[in-house]
Amino acid sequence: MTIRALVWNEFFHEQHNETVKAIYPDGIHRTIADFLGKEEGIEASTATLPEPEHGLPQERLDETDVLLWWGHKAHGQVEDAIVERVAERVHQGMGLIVLHSGHFSKPFKRLMGTPCSLRWREAGERERLWAVNRSHPIVQGIGHSIELPNSEMYGEPFLVPEPLETVFISWYEGGEVFRSGLTYQRGAGKIFYLGPGHETYPIYHHPQIQRVIVNAVRWAHNPAAAWTDVAAAPNVPVDKAPEKIERKGGSLHKPGEQGYR
Repeated sequence: MTIRALVWNEFFHEQHNETVKAIYPDGIHRTIADFLGKEEGIEASTATLPEPEHGLPQERLDETDVLLWWGHKAHGQVEDAIVERVAERVHQGMGLIVLHSGHFSKPFKRLMGTPCSLRWREAGERERLWAVNRSHPIVQGIGHSIELPNSEMYGEPFLVPEPLETVFISWYEGGEVFRSGLTYQRGAGKIFYLGPGHETYPIYHHPQIQRVIVNAVRWAHNPAAAWTDVAAAPNVPVDKAPEKIERKGGSLHKPGEQGYR
């Protein structure tokens, strides 16, 4: 079965900052899609903020198994209707990989229901990501840790819900620590957040980071058919209950009414 991965990027810094342009001449999205596309069983494409509907029309999201999201400068430019569209597809079973400053993106905040705020410092310091559970599918082929010579510090407190699993914890040269790899599930969709990926460092060219992202795409893929009525809240009439029952007390609804409770 082929996993259809879609890499979304706001595509701002690569066009306005010479340092970023030198590292990612075709955009962060293209770099990620290129190494994903070399993997057996993964078909990778890209979408960017400037495209109509941000490159995420409903029909394209319906055909996406795993969406990867990188954003930073232009979070506020993402239309709310697109955010709801992404959240709905996650609830239906689409996987979501949120990268670096995507922690503050509208889709991630919408799905987490928290501020998703953190502490940060851009000093090019060393980051060591420790694999918390070395048997987890996302860390296969990684070993006990990943060393990044230059990274942007992200530090606790990280205001996100308690995760299903903490996959990585990062230590920085300046002394801070950060839960840099977290998993969640919303509805039928799996979500993975990965912390490192600042645009002025070649982090997405790092072989171990690439391996983590490939593993995460495979982990987040849900082969089941989309749960298209996941958000429905139908009334179940008394006479349709699995076991025979009698109505007790009053009701706001008429028999057979399909109103929302």
